[in-house]
Amino acid sequence: MLLPRHTRHNVDLNARGEAINYFQQTLRHHALTLRRERTQVLQINVGKKCNQTCSHCHVNAGPARTEIMTRDTMDRIIEWLSSTDIPKVDITGGAPEINPNFRYLVERRKTLAPARHVMDRCNLTILFESGQENLAEFLAHHRVEIIASLPCYSQTNVDSQRGDGVFEKSIRALQRLNALGYGRDENLLLHLVYNPLGAHLPGSQAGLETAYKKELEQHFGIVFNRLYTLANVPMARFAAWLQRTGQLEKYQELLSNDFNPDTVANLMCRTMLNVDWRGEVYDCDFNQMLGLQWSDDHPLYLWNVDPEQMVDWPVITGDHCFACTAGAGSSCGGALA
Repeated sequence: MLLPRHTRHNVDLNARGEAINYFQQTLRHHALTLRRERTQVLQINVGKKCNQTCSHCHVNAGPARTEIMTRDTMDRIIEWLSSTDIPKVDITGGAPEINPNFRYLVERRKTLAPARHVMDRCNLTILFESGQENLAEFLAHHRVEIIASLPCYSQTNVDSQRGDGVFEKSIRALQRLNALGYGRDENLLLHLVYNPLGAHLPGSQAGLETAYKKELEQHFGIVFNRLYTLANVPMARFAAWLQRTGQLEKYQELLSNDFNPDTVANLMCRTMLNVDWRGEVYDCDFNQMLGLQWSDDHPLYLWNVDPEQMVDWPVITGDHCFACTAGAGSSCGGALA
């Protein structure tokens, strides 16, 4: 197991003083391997600044964060992308739209041949921030697929996780997106993301999607395409909350005990490359936050790797990977099994 470049704490060591990777042991127990396949998605984390401070956030994003991807770094990423056939670009953060060069990045992908499909991981309330008044129209004009956070269709639950007033703004944002054709036009895809409020796994994705569609349309006239269910990863702000409430060990046991081998074949880290605000490259956003790279002695940048040569590389794993393989599984595209 490659260790992150920064110091790790609270890890179990074997007799040789090496960190024990329980997830890797679990894979071996089930005669499974986790290796990279052909890259289908380039996920770009354009910074950690956000207009919200959510209790479950694995990025520790918030208004005070200063990490922001520069236009020069975006240009290097686009130049690298132009030499590949990776079909999808997944823009995330923080609130990615806060980056002053977000729109530049969306527009630059259209200069590629062929143009790449773009997804925006949107927290919805960003549509009402100063300077973002025409953001919804911009996204619709460029046919950007929106993956929007809405952890419940209940105001109490949403506001308790994401902050007072977030639910009301989120509903208004969804209604505005619907008015532009999102969720109705086949070229304007609108998906919602559910994650549990506490230390438990999400319920059935199909069942929750049915409930969401019924409640949101009945009470607010809102329609959307798909609901994705995600498990909370015990790291950063969510791990701190679990620790404070005495639930961290119990939640970690829940994830590992509910390991589902059927999820492994569909894990997002097989076909995704993740790049951070500096241009450093990782298997996924969670590995990024832990500093887990293939090279542990110096930074590895996107423009120094060849996606063709990365096929069959082992995915770097850790105990946080149990969050993606517990129950029905969890990924940027929802349940896996």
